Amino acid sequence: MQIERLSFRDFWYTRWGKRVLDLLLTVPILLALLPFWPILWLLVRWGVGKPVLIRQERVGYRGKRFTLYKLRTLRDGVQVEERNKVRADDPRLTSAGRWLRAWSLDELPQLWNVLRGEMSLVGPRPLLPEDLPEESTWPHMLRHQVRPGLTGWAQVNGRNALNPERRDVLDSWYVQRLSPSLDLRILLRTLLELVRKNGVWHDETPSLRDSG
Repeated sequence: MQIERLSFRDFWYTRWGKRVLDLLLTVPILLALLPFWPILWLLVRWGVGKPVLIRQERVGYRGKRFTLYKLRTLRDGVQVEERNKVRADDPRLTSAGRWLRAWSLDELPQLWNVLRGEMSLVGPRPLLPEDLPEESTWPHMLRHQVRPGLTGWAQVNGRNALNPERRDVLDSWYVQRLSPSLDLRILLRTLLELVRKNGVWHDETPSLRDSG
């Protein structure tokens, strides 16, 4: 799929400043987390199962595919109807897996994706290849004009409780208004949403306060 470049109001930030901000924040976070990685590894290994680290193919910047990393939160050997939809009563969830998801700790390995330049701290969440439409649509073309994010505008306005259509609207809104102030606003709101634990599960009702 051929994707054209977009013109942004803040061209410098989009092309270079956003990457600089990612590195300035990601490197200290990774260093600060070093003592906790063994604890998380043991929690997943004994509380969920192995492998501790799972890999998924996702679609990123300009449609390029990359390997996304996550901590395991679901156990094997349990049949469910919708394997990609994790609900609050999902039988695959253990207590450890539920706790990891509630605090989004399973997403921490994606800091490595940010360091590698495959993702950004803020941006549309990267989709699985099978979640892309067969024909290119404007929202999906637009979302691939920036690096996918660890968090994003959709994540602070409903997260997993959003349906795909609403998520696409919010992600498109973000790409067309990308700026340093918006990214910082999303990062701060992400911390608040983690404390509130809003939108963790697919069967929640999202609370949309100012979603553009």
